[in-house]
Amino acid sequence: MHPEVKVSPASLSQTRSYFLTPEGISMNMKSIEDVFIHLLSDTYSAEKQLTRGLAKLARAASSEKLSAAFNAHLEETQGQIERIDQIIEQESNLKIKRMKCVAMEGLIEEANEVVESTEKNEVRDAALIAAAQKVEHYEIASYGTLVTLAEQLGYKKAAKLLAETLEEEKQTDVKLTDLAVGNINMKAEK
Repeated sequence: MHPEVKVSPASLSQTRSYFLTPEGISMNMKSIEDVFIHLLSDTYSAEKQLTRGLAKLARAASSEKLSAAFNAHLEETQGQIERIDQIIEQESNLKIKRMKCVAMEGLIEEANEVVESTEKNEVRDAALIAAAQKVEHYEIASYGTLVTLAEQLGYKKAAKLLAETLEEEKQTDVKLTDLAVGNINMKAEK
C-alpha cells in the first residue's frame, strides 16, 4: 500500500505542477526539462527494480527458453542502466532525483502474484509472458517519451542512447510474443 496523499481544495490549482514520490517529496515541475529529469529518474528506478524482478522470473519459468529470455533481458537491462548513467555523466546539468517508480513496483508485484498463485508449468509461463509484456509496454512508452523530450531539449547523445534502449525494449516484446505464440500458449492450453 502507498501512503495516502491528502490535498485540500485550496491547493488543487497548485498541485498540477507537482509530482509526489512515494516518500511524499514533491518535485515542482516548471519546465519541459523538469519533466524529462522526472521521467528519467522514474525510468532509472524502474530499471533498477526490474533487475531484481527478472532474476526471480527466470527462476520461476518452467520453459528453458523463457528462462533464458528473462536472463538475457536481465543482462540487457543492466546495460540500459549503464546508458542512463552515461547520460547523467555527459550532461552535467542533469541530476537524477531519488525516487521509486510505483508503476514498476506494481507490475513486479503482479508478476510475483503469478508466481505465487501458479504451479511451475506452461500455464505459469504463459502468465509470466503476459506480465513481462506489460512491463515491456510500460518501458516502451517511457523510453519513447524520453527520446522525444531529449531531442526537443537538444540532448543529442542522450536521445541516441535512449533510442538504443527503446529499440531493445521493442525487440524484447517481439521475442516474448514469439515465445508465447510459438509454443508456450499452446502447451498451456492442453
